[in-house]
Amino acid sequence: MLFASCTTAVLAAILILGAAPGQVYATDVFGALRTPGEGAFIAGHRGDRSAAPENTMPAFELALASDMDFVETDVQLTSDHVPVLFHDVTLERTTNGRGKVSDKTSAQIKKLDAGRWYAREYAGTRIPTLDEFFTRLVDSDKKALVELKFSWSDDDLRNVIDLIGQHGLSSRVVLQSFSIETLLNLQRVSPQFPRIMLVRELPANPVPMAERFGVIALATTAKAVAAQPDAVTRLHEAGFGIICYTLNTEDTWAEVRQLGVDGIITDTPSDLDSWLAATSGGT
Repeated sequence: MLFASCTTAVLAAILILGAAPGQVYATDVFGALRTPGEGAFIAGHRGDRSAAPENTMPAFELALASDMDFVETDVQLTSDHVPVLFHDVTLERTTNGRGKVSDKTSAQIKKLDAGRWYAREYAGTRIPTLDEFFTRLVDSDKKALVELKFSWSDDDLRNVIDLIGQHGLSSRVVLQSFSIETLLNLQRVSPQFPRIMLVRELPANPVPMAERFGVIALATTAKAVAAQPDAVTRLHEAGFGIICYTLNTEDTWAEVRQLGVDGIITDTPSDLDSWLAATSGGT
């Protein structure tokens, strides 16, 4: 009787609170982990920035209409804590604005021209919010790698996780960051949400680091994986993925494919797709 009562209480709690989310693994997001010589998935860096201004909706429209598997973007916060898609600390390189993104309100950011610098035909293109990006992503079959730039607080991370849930994209978005603080905060706020640790170098055995931060994968440079080729094997044997950024030449594509990396982030996704198709089965 006591056992039955306890069981009833547990079931009631699950109905009220909801079942705990299950653990997400690299294979859930990337499919089977690659073997040496096998083609990696393609992620368009800041959309398809080879054909449209980076981190704008025209660049993402091209990427979402292509055969690539993922789109990648950068997100940072305005002064009023609205997540917007932008890479640089300051606005000068890709907009007609000046100063730091973090010093501007979302209303000020929305007025800027983020396309004229690239080509006259893109004049008037705006900086998208994360909400606008997710709204478009919903209507595609693509997944997204979303880099959280700099340090994010618990509350700001909860807002992003909530936004992903509101759009029904929990199974199609992976958060990634270089920031140790952000990764630790994300691990505390939403431990089951899939995330990637961005690193510029790899230790000989990166598995303890991946386990410590609860990530599904590490993302690093071609130079880093070439320097520590056994690290790829160790990660795969432990169930973690490995991605390389930002590779734009056939030599680097061939190098990391031979090492068995799972994904390649590139500025030229169409060229990489054509290269993979032309060299399928090669080494």
